[in-house]
Amino acid sequence: MRTRRSALTLIAGAASLALTLSACGQSGEGGSKEKAGSAKGGTIGIAMPTKSSERWIADGKNVVKDLEAKGYKTKLVYGEDDPDQQVSQIENLITQGVKGLIVAAIDNKSLNNVLQQAADAKIPVISYDRLILGTKNVDYYASFDNEKVGKLQGTYIVHKLGLDSGKKGPFNIELFAGSNDDNNTKYFFNGAMSVLQPYIDKKQLVVKSGQTKLTQVTTLRWDGATAQKRMEDILTSTYGSAKVDAVLSPYDGISIGILAALKSDGYGSGSKALPVITGQDAELASVKSIIAGQQTQTVYKDIRKLAKVASTMIDDVLNGKKPEINDTKSYDNGTKVVPAYLLQPVSVDKTNYTKELVDTGYYTADQLK
Repeated sequence: MRTRRSALTLIAGAASLALTLSACGQSGEGGSKEKAGSAKGGTIGIAMPTKSSERWIADGKNVVKDLEAKGYKTKLVYGEDDPDQQVSQIENLITQGVKGLIVAAIDNKSLNNVLQQAADAKIPVISYDRLILGTKNVDYYASFDNEKVGKLQGTYIVHKLGLDSGKKGPFNIELFAGSNDDNNTKYFFNGAMSVLQPYIDKKQLVVKSGQTKLTQVTTLRWDGATAQKRMEDILTSTYGSAKVDAVLSPYDGISIGILAALKSDGYGSGSKALPVITGQDAELASVKSIIAGQQTQTVYKDIRKLAKVASTMIDDVLNGKKPEINDTKSYDNGTKVVPAYLLQPVSVDKTNYTKELVDTGYYTADQLK
């Protein structure tokens, strides 16, 4: 700003200083609570994991759209599945003076130091979909009922194989889980196994590879190529003339990799039918695969609603309001129980994709052709 030697300028400067000091008012526990309306027009930093998944691209766009509709500017960054890069990006957002942070962590234990920097700068943090662990500097958590996601996958397998309607099996099943550095992985897996384990114990479901522990079945960074390689190895080492009847897959990108391995082994042609294959996120390629009779199921999570929850949370915190939450017990990050708002997932297959995905406007019919 230019300075002028006049009393008017001095008065205006004093008024401006007073307004600035007023906008920095703090209150409440656990971080900054801006005075009502003072954060409008400020910038919110949004840190997403990767552009390699269409799901995270859509999340980023949805959060930006909702925040801008509330009067904020936004700065959206993608860490491309590199934890160090994400830490550096968040440090830069803090340096740039963002009013708040919405973070979907790549590595849930790598952010402690940088979130301490956020706390020192009085910047509130919303943990988005993936819970950040080991730090008190997370204000709220916005996600889905992650254990229910797994239960929907496990229940679908049981129903599709007919185990809940009298069939005894045995059926061969292989288990896949998400990345070992994502806190959601254990919730998805434990939810699924709460349904599947009784049938495994009764030998109605048989894991021929013997790989049943979470530590044996994780897929680093949720990578489809990694899942494909593991499925190929299992088929080569274990199955021979035996057939896989079902595969627990926690995510559509992993499901695509599993399908590629199965097809290379002759599944989906002749008399060798593809197994039941679950998934998650209702990604476009997987929904098309379901329609084509390849992947069997996915768990639909309306990320438009998740973006709205997260953007409303940060807006409430910045304006001295208590955000709406519906879970105060489930998500202990090792340092504190993070208050959460959990949305409900929906199982989708060939029978209901039109109702759940097209009729709700998530996809158009043309997109699914």
